[in-house]
This record gives sequence, C-alpha cells and structure tokens, in this order.
Amino acid sequence: MKFIELSLDQRRQLIDIQQRHDAWRFADRAFRASNKGSMAWKKVSGKQYLYRIDGRVQKGLGPRTAETEALKEAYMSRRTLERARVTKMHKAINDNARINRAMGLARVPQIAADVIREFDRSGLLGDGLFIVGTHALYAYEARSGITFEPELLATRDLDLLADVRARLVLAIDGKKRDGILQTLRNVDKSFNVQGDLFRAVNADGYFVDVIRPMRKNEGSLGEYDLGGVVPAGIDGLNWLINSARFEATAIAEDGKPVWMSCIDPRAFALHKLWVSKQTAREAIKRRRDATQAAAVAEVAQLLGLKFDKKELAALPKELLDGTVELLKPIGENIRPPTPEKRATKRKKT
Repeated sequence: MKFIELSLDQRRQLIDIQQRHDAWRFADRAFRASNKGSMAWKKVSGKQYLYRIDGRVQKGLGPRTAETEALKEAYMSRRTLERARVTKMHKAINDNARINRAMGLARVPQIAADVIREFDRSGLLGDGLFIVGTHALYAYEARSGITFEPELLATRDLDLLADVRARLVLAIDGKKRDGILQTLRNVDKSFNVQGDLFRAVNADGYFVDVIRPMRKNEGSLGEYDLGGVVPAGIDGLNWLINSARFEATAIAEDGKPVWMSCIDPRAFALHKLWVSKQTAREAIKRRRDATQAAAVAEVAQLLGLKFDKKELAALPKELLDGTVELLKPIGENIRPPTPEKRATKRKKT
C-alpha cells in the first residue's frame, strides 16, 4: 500500500481550512502590497508637509492643509480596518490548529513548513522558487484526499528549484526582496551555507538545497548568486522549470496551513522514473525514486490529470516514454481509512 484515503470528516475539515487560508493569504498579500511604508508629517523650512514613506523612498504629498490631514486620516483609518480584518481571519484559521492535529491532518514537517511559509511571505515561492523532491508529495496529497505512507516521505532536507531567469535575479539584486540566505535566517538564525554554496544547513542539521537547470554554456558561479546561496546546476531540470505549476495548501505539524508551489505531479512522476534509471545514482535512492514515481502518477490520475503529450509538451520524449510504465488502474494503491486507524491517530495525538 502506498497511500491511505482520507475519511469524509477529514476531507471536509481540510477543504474548509484550505478555503479559509486561501482567502486570508489573498487578503494579507493585498494588505501588505497596498500598505507599504507609512504617512508622516515632516517639517521643512518651518512648515509641515505630508510624506508617503516606503523605506528610503519619500514622496511629498503637499503642505499641511485640511485636504492633506483628511488624506492621512483616511489612510490610517483604512489601514487599521484592513489590518483588523486580516488579523481576525488569521486567528480563525489558527484556532483550528488543534482540531487539524487531532484529525490527523498535520503532515508537513515543522521546519520545512516554517521555511516554506517564509519564502511565500517574501514573494519568492511560486515566483522563482518551487518545491521539488519529497516535500512536493505533501502538496499532492493535500489536493487529492489521500496520505502517503511514511516510507515515501522520510527526508531531512528541502529541495527548491530556482528559476534563475531575469525576474528572480533582478528582484534580489535590486534589493526588492531578501536573498535566499537572509530569508532562511528569518526562520532560523543558525542557517549558513556550506562550502558548495547551494546548500544551507541549520544547527540541527536540516538542509535546504537550491538547484537550477544546467545551461549549455555555464557562466561563473557569481552569475547565479541569489543572496548568499548559489544554486547548483543539475542536468535535466530544464524539463521541470518549463512544466506546469501545481499549488496546494497543506497542513503542517503545528496544525496550521502552509501554501506550497510545486511542479506538476505528472512531470514529477515522469522525472522521478527517469532518475530511477540513471545508473550513476545510488541503488537505494533509485528504488525509492521508482516507488515515488508510481505513487505520484496514480495521484495525478485521481486528480483528473491526464498524461497527454500535448499537455506535457515541455517534457522530452525520453521522459514521456515512461508514461505506459507508470499508468496503472486507479485505486490499486489506495487503502480506505478504517475506524481503528482513525482511532489510533486520535489517541496518539
């Protein structure tokens, strides 16, 4: 058995939390985008002027008059109301954390969830950084109503795929966003890069690896510096960087939601199958790659995603050739929940 089906109660709770979290996340991002900086009075040549301040950028809005006073008051009132709304939404979500844990929905390891949330908050996740490797399975199960068996999920590192094309690089170089290392240190100050520069590790030995597609004409390492972390060039990742994206809200070990942006599960499955056949890879990893590929391929079918060559046009023939091998009758690997299984989970919680 590779995964277990969620009960109806678990599905209802998960869907409710996902919808609430998605609404809060949209409202929070909109609030932060429209309320950057502040408004303040500044005395210039003996007169007061209203300024909009955003970091080092200050924009004059005019001398102190009834109009500018009303402008500042309206801004502050709107900001207070919107902050209160976003805070209330977030509290309602967090109040369900205990229930989520009791129902066995808390899945994503805590350190990974904290890192993923911070990359989401910074705006990098889904806009230059994407989750690949084992942690992507938590997103796939969160959308499909199943949970993978533990042996498919065990890992001590988080793999992030970096799209190093202009948008991400310019955003970091232009200081519009924290670099990758600083973002990690916002979560845990002990994160530091190792000698190979693509890997950051904290004091507990948790790794975050950042990888990118290898280019035909590799430039200098400095060309790919994304704020203290230099992604490692890996052959074959161009296929994944050009594949469709997959987003889902899963539940972390603390019982709170975590939004995840990954690659399409079909691309994941086909790529994992291809990797499992690379003789240079360790045998024990190849066997796990093949098992993950088969499980994720079935989840993709459960989600109604077809292994259609037109839809997967970004993938090369050598990956698409694995389609026949992966496709099996839906339900072959699913085990329905049992009352005994659910009771055990609640007791442990």
